[in-house]
Amino acid sequence: MVDRQAAADWRPDYELLLRGGTVVDGTGGPPRRADVLIRDGRIASMERHRPGFPLPQHTIDVGGLVVAPGFIDMHSHSDLAVLADPEHIAKVAQGVTTEVLGQDGLSYAPVTDATLGQLREQLRGWNGDPELDYDWRSVGEYLDRIDRGAAVNAAYLVPHGTVRLAVMGTDERAATAEELARMRALVEEGLAQGAAGLSTGLTYTPGMYADDEEIVELCAAVRAHGGYYCPHHRNYGAEVVRGYLDCLEIARRAQVPLHLAHCHVNFPPNAGRAHEVLDAIDRASAEHGLDVTLDTYPYLAGATYLAALLPSRVQAGGTAATLARLRDPARRAEIAHEIEVSGSDGHHGMPMDWSTIVISGTGEEQAWAVGRSIAELAAERGAAPAELFFDLLLADELATGCLVQVGNEDNVRAIMTHRAHTGGSDGILVGARPHPRGWGTFPRYLGHYVRELGLLSLEEAVAHFTSRPARRLGLADRGVLRRGAVADLVVFDPDRVADTATYENPKRRPAGIEHVFVNGVKTLAYGRRTGLLPGRALRRRTDPRG
Repeated sequence: MVDRQAAADWRPDYELLLRGGTVVDGTGGPPRRADVLIRDGRIASMERHRPGFPLPQHTIDVGGLVVAPGFIDMHSHSDLAVLADPEHIAKVAQGVTTEVLGQDGLSYAPVTDATLGQLREQLRGWNGDPELDYDWRSVGEYLDRIDRGAAVNAAYLVPHGTVRLAVMGTDERAATAEELARMRALVEEGLAQGAAGLSTGLTYTPGMYADDEEIVELCAAVRAHGGYYCPHHRNYGAEVVRGYLDCLEIARRAQVPLHLAHCHVNFPPNAGRAHEVLDAIDRASAEHGLDVTLDTYPYLAGATYLAALLPSRVQAGGTAATLARLRDPARRAEIAHEIEVSGSDGHHGMPMDWSTIVISGTGEEQAWAVGRSIAELAAERGAAPAELFFDLLLADELATGCLVQVGNEDNVRAIMTHRAHTGGSDGILVGARPHPRGWGTFPRYLGHYVRELGLLSLEEAVAHFTSRPARRLGLADRGVLRRGAVADLVVFDPDRVADTATYENPKRRPAGIEHVFVNGVKTLAYGRRTGLLPGRALRRRTDPRG
């Protein structure tokens, strides 16, 4: 008999048995019936016990449910949410037990007093600016903060743009040899303190001002510590295939593993071109031995902060300099022409279709814009779309968030079936109407693409979300269910699991996720958050052999 109160009160030093479930172990192997015994935060056994077997005091009947390794979100923007929001229900309710932070070359460590303030300002559209004691400065200190208790585990990538900001500010130029040495030292320090690799944001300031030589040099530190390189590359639009080829070439030259962040092929002219990117990955693996993985989310819209759509030259010098340019009528006309006619680098070289840009979050005084496209708002107010865009940025001091509706379903499906694929929500959790991927990515894969469409088998999809990312992160004792592995687990109903978050109502919790364990501690019980905070920083062990 299930003792729900005992299960809810269970502590990690007790034994707990998940009885009667179907184990999908993360390896891609066939499902099997087994009882999973958790003891001291690890899996003590997986057996099929006969009737009459003496059950531990704490037993949960999971008959009809799947028991799987906890899902690893390979691309997350929860850098402040893991500290500021103890519930973190957006991820816990999806079955996520580990997130990879420090994405797109921009995060909050390593920092100085000055650059922390700049980053808090620049990244409000991604992370908000919650009330916190921002008492860390190094990567190691940031990971220590996570170790005080979080809803999920977290790995971290050293963010190139953050490092560049600390050394060079927002200068639009190549690094000097001395600056490059200082940046490499910061990257090496972060990796030595436990970061899993290096991320870049090559369409975001200041990372977009770096040349490939700079990235190759910094990746030498990644190679020495056994990490991986994770780029948000230079172009997802007009030169999308070239953008991916450049990433592959950087990884080949630097001799580092490569993980392609949010590996989408977007914009209408690129419909059906995913195979070109996937073929390039396969050739690089076969001809050069490159170790390549990638992540995607199962939606057609992207999301970012609205100012990212500006040309890079307009963003040089930081927020104050950008706002000054947007106040200048002559400069506004030049910028509008570049965005709308020639295509700015901030919009991947594609001429702007304002109907695809939907406001997801603003300051209180601009809340009238949320949920509407720039084209709609401009027509309603009798304004030119570019002028309304500039005015919003000025009124909100660049903190506005947006959705960018430029995806292609055939490309999304082709990429998610590739052998290198993993799941990444790219979840931005702030704003009144953020992208639903922050609440629905993993249940959407399991419900829509596995159960409804049969595009992946259940065991294939689980492997994409568990063992495959665990290998990339160097987590030998996570991502699979076997005796001795850490008990990061999710229990879900394969017939009910589904996303319920929509673009209109993006903060809805998914259906069908019943129980979640992090480090053997129950964080979700019978669909309800327990309030426990067992999550810790997962530091990569460095490899001194290079």
